[in-house]
Amino acid sequence: MARPPAPLHLRLALRALSAGGVIACPTEAVWGLSCDPRSRSAVQRLLALKGRSPAKGLILVAAAERQLEFLLAGLDPHQRATLSSGWPGPATWLVPHRGRVPAWIHGAHDTVAVRVSDHPGVSALCMAWGGPLVSTSANPAGRRPPRQGYQVRRYFGEQLDYILPGAVGRSGRPTVIRDLASGQIVRS
Repeated sequence: MARPPAPLHLRLALRALSAGGVIACPTEAVWGLSCDPRSRSAVQRLLALKGRSPAKGLILVAAAERQLEFLLAGLDPHQRATLSSGWPGPATWLVPHRGRVPAWIHGAHDTVAVRVSDHPGVSALCMAWGGPLVSTSANPAGRRPPRQGYQVRRYFGEQLDYILPGAVGRSGRPTVIRDLASGQIVRS
């Protein structure tokens, strides 16, 4: 069962993030990698660990909608209601970034993927961090996303700056990603 991390573990994760590190943490369905989205070097390191193309872009995960307000401001009321109806929860949406996030986050896209997590560990981490974090599955590109911490260690060994203890949530697969403008599913 997923629970918030112990205060000591939370402090160690925050210390690693503040130092520009890359950490692993359990999410709604799989283990994820996280880092400070404002740190170009941290994001580049995360992408190198995964072997992921920077053009693909990354997800920003938050503890509350207000942590994403800088991206959500200016959306029409219907779009805001759509987001609010599924958050917090395992719903990731593509929203227009309007130049409000760096290219190393949005990649080659006019949108950026955002989610307000209902996973107690992710929520606690983002709340303590004070804003959104990068969130991407903790696997090298083309490999299966891990559901257990030992699988993360197998993939990355000592290359991570911290692994936040915990358990993944009840979702059986990574979150669905939908485009907010069209409602189309981009990843099922």
